[in-house]
Amino acid sequence: MSTKLPLAGGTAVRRWMWRTLLVHRRHFAAMMLLFGLTTLVGLIGPQILGSLVDSVVTGTTTDYVDLLAAVFLVVLVVQALLARSARLRATMLGEHLLAESRESMVGHALRLPLGTVEAAGTGDLLSRATTDVDRLDYTIRNAAPEIATALITIVLTGTAMIITSPLLACGMLVAVPLMVFSTRWYFPRSLPNLAQVAANWSEVQSSTHESVEGARAIAALRLGGRRRARNEQVLDRAATSEKRHRYLLTVWLPFLELSYVLPIGAILLIGGWAYQADLVELGTIITVVLYAQAMSNPFDELFMWLEELQTGHTALQRILGVREIPVADDAASDPEEEPGRDLVIRDVRFSYRADREILHGIDLAVPAGQRLVIVGPSGAGKSTLGRLIAGISRPDSGSVAFGSTEITDLPAAQLRREVVLLTQEHHVFACSLRENLALADGDPNDDQLTDALKAVGLQDWVAALPDGLDTVLGAGGHPVPAARAQQLALARVLLADPHTVVLDEATSLLDNVTSRDLERALSTLLAGRTVIAIAHRLHTARNADQVAVMSDGRIVELGSHDELLAADGSYARLYRVAQRRV
Repeated sequence: MSTKLPLAGGTAVRRWMWRTLLVHRRHFAAMMLLFGLTTLVGLIGPQILGSLVDSVVTGTTTDYVDLLAAVFLVVLVVQALLARSARLRATMLGEHLLAESRESMVGHALRLPLGTVEAAGTGDLLSRATTDVDRLDYTIRNAAPEIATALITIVLTGTAMIITSPLLACGMLVAVPLMVFSTRWYFPRSLPNLAQVAANWSEVQSSTHESVEGARAIAALRLGGRRRARNEQVLDRAATSEKRHRYLLTVWLPFLELSYVLPIGAILLIGGWAYQADLVELGTIITVVLYAQAMSNPFDELFMWLEELQTGHTALQRILGVREIPVADDAASDPEEEPGRDLVIRDVRFSYRADREILHGIDLAVPAGQRLVIVGPSGAGKSTLGRLIAGISRPDSGSVAFGSTEITDLPAAQLRREVVLLTQEHHVFACSLRENLALADGDPNDDQLTDALKAVGLQDWVAALPDGLDTVLGAGGHPVPAARAQQLALARVLLADPHTVVLDEATSLLDNVTSRDLERALSTLLAGRTVIAIAHRLHTARNADQVAVMSDGRIVELGSHDELLAADGSYARLYRVAQRRV
């Protein structure tokens, strides 16, 4: 059962914003200063036009008109240059903030317990690292400059209006009730709805990803109809929440538009009366009307960005929520002494869901340095047991320990040094072959890399690469077939050099001949280490010290290959079936 990753609370969001502002206060101050100067210069234009109208009405020379036109042109050029500098500053600041947010989230996510990530489902963390980061990216890049420009423009333009004519500026008051009451109605309803929109689209992404990843299993089990129904269900929920958001906008936006238009009408009415009463001049009316018209755009930008900020706020809650998941403090939890090397499993029970137990009282002992092969039909619980041995999941009851030390009590960094789990799932990173291999050991030399590649049978493949160890693999680089990727994963295991290795169908993508040759080589290279091999190919069990046969979450047989054949039980039957298929 999937468990949703948490959302950060308002306090955590405000703390992040305040800390970010303090760290980048100089860049932020410079950006705000440039936007302020841009707005101040922009206020000169309406004053020039008002003076031009008054001078034409009262009579003036063409030279004076040309001078005003030249000054107006200079003002426009200076304003454009200041605006360019301000936006450049804002973009640079946005890039820094975005990089810090992304790196912090990914860094924390990589330290999370694997079981926690898997319990959350594949889509939740994926959507936070992609969709939510993109939303935050858009907000960080644009919100600060746009909101800063709008606020400065509104404040300075309003001040200029009052200085020009306090009487005419009173016409702006008619917009206040419309703006206040419509906004107070909208925002309390919008924020929770936007959070639901983000959660629903995360579920859509998760469902789609799972359907694509499990396409073969879905087709084999004829679950296409059920998956389509599931996808349509989550998509319908997402569409419903989007429609709710659009409805809220259709109520709010018309009131905003009225609040921009009505003040201009009010100013013209007041201006007409005041002009007749000789209280204001025609140029003053034109100046104030231009100011009022100029304020409609920053108000519109401000409210639209407040709307966008809600989306960014929700995205930030989801991103910061990943940081609220506790990770192990390796320095604080190092054991006083090294754990034992004998693997001891006592009465282990485990379930992914409370109503369905997968493992039922497993007891098993594997002395250090022995090789245990676990076999059995699909769904018997082999991979689940492997996850418990690797410390990825914690048993509901019972004990999985090295000697007397519980595996899940080991610090995460130490656990990864002690035990490595290699499954059928593998990944080739978009970097050089050398960097792909060095993931397991931070600084291996070329001889060590070459030996590991030779051990897994990749020497001929590497020799054919255009740049050898420096060849870029993965997306945008040299393609790596699935079987080769599996061999690369085995090479990483050799470089990691753990004392216990759990191989869960680690050679399933190789042909039988290559698989047997590789397993013989690995048997020599992994000598002295404890090896737990989960396999469907029973030839891997011939040279094992012990073979455990699982069925329905229980170990039904345990012994050597020869002992189990002589017992003529489940293992013997499986072996005879496998021999007939060869």
